[in-house]
Amino acid sequence: MENDNLPPLLCKTAQGNKAAFADLYQQTSAKLFAISLNMLSNRAHAEEVLQEAFIKIWHNASEYNSSKGTVISWMISIVRYRSLDALRYHKVRKEQAMGDDEYDEQAVDVSYDEQTKLVNCIEQLDPQQKQAIHLAYYKGLSHGELVNHIETPLGTVKSWIRRGLQQLQRCLTL
Repeated sequence: MENDNLPPLLCKTAQGNKAAFADLYQQTSAKLFAISLNMLSNRAHAEEVLQEAFIKIWHNASEYNSSKGTVISWMISIVRYRSLDALRYHKVRKEQAMGDDEYDEQAVDVSYDEQTKLVNCIEQLDPQQKQAIHLAYYKGLSHGELVNHIETPLGTVKSWIRRGLQQLQRCLTL
């Protein structure tokens, strides 16, 4: 469930309020950094993505549409797409391993209860849904890459992801 402070902070950010933007950063950066770090497996790259994402959030705060989701989901999508861009960039450059940085548990601003609930909800997914969501959201594979990786038609992959995310949303809001 979304923090009630985020929509007003984003609204003030859209108006150019730097203090509101700083508060928005303070409340969300750890969670967003953890997502990027999980996808990129490299602290320096994740920090760069986070910085780029917050620049985009600052410039595009007025484009947020509450009918399409929560503020945090909008921000997560920005971080996710920036992370995917970084993965593609480094793949094209044929960079060696993206890093051996260890996962920083302090970077995650999620309680143990929330983590446990998420793990339990993920465990309730069908194996195909779980695999598709894991590869798309945690490993950063595009739909096309998923199709090739799990050798399944595109429509099926998209359905697995959509249904799995819907099931996760229902489970997490209970």
